[in-house]
Amino acid sequence: MGGMTETTSFDVYDRNCPGRAVMEHIASRWGVLVLAVLLDGTLRFSELRRAVGGVSEKMLAQTLQALERDGLVHREVRPVIPPHVDYSLTAVGVPIAEQVRGLYRLIEGSTAKILRAQADYDERRAATR
Repeated sequence: MGGMTETTSFDVYDRNCPGRAVMEHIASRWGVLVLAVLLDGTLRFSELRRAVGGVSEKMLAQTLQALERDGLVHREVRPVIPPHVDYSLTAVGVPIAEQVRGLYRLIEGSTAKILRAQADYDERRAATR
């Protein structure tokens, strides 16, 4: 983008902020999982697909492409037959992935309380019907 520097500030609460699209890629159903898994190291496509249970090949490819375009994931194609493609986090992607993983750990540690809150909510809603 012309005129933008690394010191340009952005406000993701502004509907026209380009950072919103990046946030959508990171916070997508598969984006957060891919980023967290790649914190453990470089993986091939098939390894990523196994690590992120439930993701289709198409969605994983789209997610990786978006994260690569955003500068969060590095894709390295090795010139061998069959092609060998590795995915890893970039210097920009690592701290973001660390934050994502931190959020996951908070959620994992709070899951029992969250499930209880959901059950309580459902019971209250059922009682008012």
